[in-house]
Amino acid sequence: MAEYQVTVYTQDMAYAGTKDDVYITLVGKRGSSQHGKLGRNKFFFHRGDASTFTVTCSADLGELLLIHLEKRGLVIKDSWLPAKVEVRSSNGKLYVFPIYHWLKGNKKHFFREGAGLFLSHLAPSALYCSVLLRWAVYKEGTPLCMKANTLMSLPLDDRYPFTRDLEFSFTAVAAFVLSDYVMKHWREDAFFGYQFLNGVNPMMIRRCKTLPSKFPVPSNMIFVLKSTSSSHSRQKGNIYLSDYNILDGVETNTINGRKQFLAAPLVLFHKNKYNEMMPIAIQLKQKPGKDNPIFFPTDSEYDWLLAKTYVKSADFNLHELNFHLLRTHLLAEVFAVSLQRNLPRVHPVFKLLIRHTRYTLQINFLARNLLISKIGTVTLYTASGGKGILTLLDRSVSSMTYRSLCIPDDIADRGLEDVPNFYYRDDGLKLWNIMHRLVVSIFYYKNDGMVQNDAELQNWIQEIFENGFLRRSETGIPQKFTTVAELVKFVTMVMFTCSAQHAAVNTGQYDLYGWMPNGPSTMQEPPPTQKGKADEASFLSTLPDVQTTVNIMATVWLLSMEASDFVEDHFIEDFPNHKVTVFQRELKKLSKEIQKRNRDLELPYTYLDPKLVENSVAI
Repeated sequence: MAEYQVTVYTQDMAYAGTKDDVYITLVGKRGSSQHGKLGRNKFFFHRGDASTFTVTCSADLGELLLIHLEKRGLVIKDSWLPAKVEVRSSNGKLYVFPIYHWLKGNKKHFFREGAGLFLSHLAPSALYCSVLLRWAVYKEGTPLCMKANTLMSLPLDDRYPFTRDLEFSFTAVAAFVLSDYVMKHWREDAFFGYQFLNGVNPMMIRRCKTLPSKFPVPSNMIFVLKSTSSSHSRQKGNIYLSDYNILDGVETNTINGRKQFLAAPLVLFHKNKYNEMMPIAIQLKQKPGKDNPIFFPTDSEYDWLLAKTYVKSADFNLHELNFHLLRTHLLAEVFAVSLQRNLPRVHPVFKLLIRHTRYTLQINFLARNLLISKIGTVTLYTASGGKGILTLLDRSVSSMTYRSLCIPDDIADRGLEDVPNFYYRDDGLKLWNIMHRLVVSIFYYKNDGMVQNDAELQNWIQEIFENGFLRRSETGIPQKFTTVAELVKFVTMVMFTCSAQHAAVNTGQYDLYGWMPNGPSTMQEPPPTQKGKADEASFLSTLPDVQTTVNIMATVWLLSMEASDFVEDHFIEDFPNHKVTVFQRELKKLSKEIQKRNRDLELPYTYLDPKLVENSVAI
């Protein structure tokens, strides 16, 4: 006879418990236990509880490999969320089976022991406990998504718990508190330039070594700016450019029967002696000509302000569809679906990334139905709404590269390594490096051959390449992993994209767009074709109407909210748990450093404070 002590932990969150009967089978190398009920009489598994039982077998099962869990209900068919199951054998060895998976219905669920042995003799269906997700095409030319007809068709693991739904409803009520700082400073050139480094879209600006011929700024102006800079600035270059050519020719929306307008501007910046990023020239269309004047800070107040506002509207549209929707939300969904389709729950990559995909499928389902559908807020109330969304997403997919998703490469490619007061870069690089160190230290792969021979891993990256990057090899995305270093970089990119990058382009939306003139979703008049015509009345008539403003403000507030989540411990071995502890310690240290720096800043940059960054694209 052999006795096993089984302890079942139920997750501590709303509706996680069950009153149904729970059955278990222990599977070892030498055999299996009887499929028996835990508890002689009716036993309730309450939220947050740990319940211990004894399972008796006729003989020792040897090393434990699997457990089968089954929940049987007679009348009430409720769901149950076990956190983990611990099994201690008669010789004292402890086996841990991470679950963190909603169980519903009367069927068996298979879970491998957390140490993650490769079980080649088991059928593939026994290696997974999730519902097999399927791919679907939302719109041609965009990354594929999960196939789901209704919210209730999503797997329970990927739906918000009841408590989080309450947060959505409660927070949306407070959608009209303005950012005082933005309201007071939005007209200022220094604040306009600051936002290209530390605003909600720090992805457009790059160092300008050669001025493009389509932007004929007087050469003597550039010469004067360069000659007045320090020798260090002259060597590195202190002129910067944001080029919105991707917006050129995008078909614009009609809102309340009125045609809308979207510029495709070029903006030139100069880093002055106070290390401020100052706009010095704006051209609102890509093709130079007499009907496309270049605006300067020396122009009339409203000529210059109007030009800057067209830039901010262009930036709003490109930010929301490219850098926010595509490069965080849609990519995160691809990572999540491929993860659940291809990797067992005890795979080290699954353990690392599952918390970074939490709730992404639900938020994206909601986004497709409430934001970019035919009746969605983005479709109805932005200049790029309607056909423009598809055009812009298609162009954005074509322009997306692997290097642009990896912040060290992206910063280097844009020539921004030494720009002062660039807090997105400073905090982002530190977060990337902390994540990279964790991935390096925690992986079990001892050599490149182990990576190459991991079929589950290779299937994961292949599906990401095919369904997320649409088989475009020019993006530089790996089609397979050949080295440990390649794998480490890619996993770091996924972690960073789903957490830090999403926070950087999401959290500050209401801070910066809540005061509408600082980020209009659309413009109601065409870009000016000559100078000297703008005044306060014409400026106000160009801005969005009240209905558009209210709907966009409410949306960006909701998208900027913070939310809580529960903790999952998928790693059970001492070594990776130690590395996770080191990782968390480094994050706390960085958080304190950022908070200390922010105390001395007029406008604190908080979006990449680890204390405030969510693990996943969950809002």
